Amino acid sequence: MFSSSSSHDYASSIQELNDEMGFIFGEIPPNDGLTSSVSNGYANNEPHLSCESKRIFSSSVSHNNASSVQEFNKELESIFGETLPSGPPSSESNSHANNEPHLLSGNISESCFELTHTGNSGEAQMVDVSPKESSKRTATAVCKVILGKTVFDLVLANQMAKGDVLTVAKIAGITAAKQTSNLIPLCHNIGLTHVQVDLRLNHEDFSVAIEGEAASMGKTGVEMEAMTAVSVAGLTVYDMCKAASKAITITDIRLKQKTGGKSGDYSWGQ
Repeated sequence: MFSSSSSHDYASSIQELNDEMGFIFGEIPPNDGLTSSVSNGYANNEPHLSCESKRIFSSSVSHNNASSVQEFNKELESIFGETLPSGPPSSESNSHANNEPHLLSGNISESCFELTHTGNSGEAQMVDVSPKESSKRTATAVCKVILGKTVFDLVLANQMAKGDVLTVAKIAGITAAKQTSNLIPLCHNIGLTHVQVDLRLNHEDFSVAIEGEAASMGKTGVEMEAMTAVSVAGLTVYDMCKAASKAITITDIRLKQKTGGKSGDYSWGQ
């Protein structure tokens, strides 16, 4: 303890704590107004406070620094009821990083996280998939378009000036999936075997929920085709409704799930 009495004065304890920190780290933490006038004098480098006032953790001048830090932690615990963490972070503190595999290193092969569209010198490249085996590939993507109540009611009643919003957006999404390699420079021109786009009106938040599916039998995945389908479908909803409101928001574009390929299956949130 800092004082021989268990009921030592709090301000005096803070002053002694500052002394300890100055001894270990070579500087005094800034005065926060909680310490006594003696602490203020020391923080302001008053000459009447000599180095003899500092308590040394070890009787040896060349004390072990690690031991000093350990004793310093004990002093903190005696005042505040807890001690500073020592050593490397525990497994519990690493739980968040464990949920983000791209933040970890060591056990996971670096090849899992290579940017395949980037060459050795950093230049953009189209991946050569010729060595790969053909397999069944599927992907599902989703998107949401928030309309607002006024526009939502117009779409629901099919009273938009440009016509049937949901049908036009559906066709636009299917068409876009087939044009993905023309829109995304490094995507492969693949033979799609299936494309489906569904749009559903959601009364809870006055939005349009869009889901797109794509499939192929080939050497590369169809994630981008599904993502492009829902993205362009969402843009088409905006175009069909923009005369009624400019505040329409396209949001939550993401891959929902995929199957096939070297990387295996994927499902959002799992």
